[in-house]
Amino acid sequence: MNTQINPVIEKKDNLYLIIIGILSVAVPVLVSVLFYLPQTGKLGDLDVSFLPHLNAVLNTCTTIALLAGFYFIKFKKDARLHRTVMMVAFCLSSLFLISYVIYHYQGPHTIFGDMNHDGVLDLAEKSSVGIWRTIYILILVPHIILAAVVVPFVLFAIYFGISNQFAKHVKVVKWTFPIWLYVAVSGVLVYLMISPYYGA
Repeated sequence: MNTQINPVIEKKDNLYLIIIGILSVAVPVLVSVLFYLPQTGKLGDLDVSFLPHLNAVLNTCTTIALLAGFYFIKFKKDARLHRTVMMVAFCLSSLFLISYVIYHYQGPHTIFGDMNHDGVLDLAEKSSVGIWRTIYILILVPHIILAAVVVPFVLFAIYFGISNQFAKHVKVVKWTFPIWLYVAVSGVLVYLMISPYYGA
């Protein structure tokens, strides 16, 4: 049996692995910079107030696509439909990331419980939301961490799938699918909880 690796394939794999590595670092760093160093108003008068609502729609559609992809491969054994809806999920997540970056580059920072939209959570506001703020944070923190963690997993899963490296694809999606699904679902929950506090 010839176990020698085709040097052309190996070189191509290495190129994609480098790209995946760069994106896996660049995306979380970019999001962290926008999260901790808000850039409000850098795009002039561009109104981005609709983007959080769009993001919730994108996350909802991503959730549906992920569940459909799981259904098609697990129960229908239809690799073609599985691949199609998973690529849809990937495109939706990519659109979400672009929308998220634009919003946090341009829009104001929203604080859970900030009823008067002044950017400060005073004691009265904190008291009025009570335990709901703790619940919100308990959903948000894993969402943020796993959203960063899932980036390389998704990229590897997509690459192994489209390059027909199915054994590697199956191995990585055991971790990718539940993490990606949690990120999408928790993104919708986070939106539903914080949406009353978006500015008028």
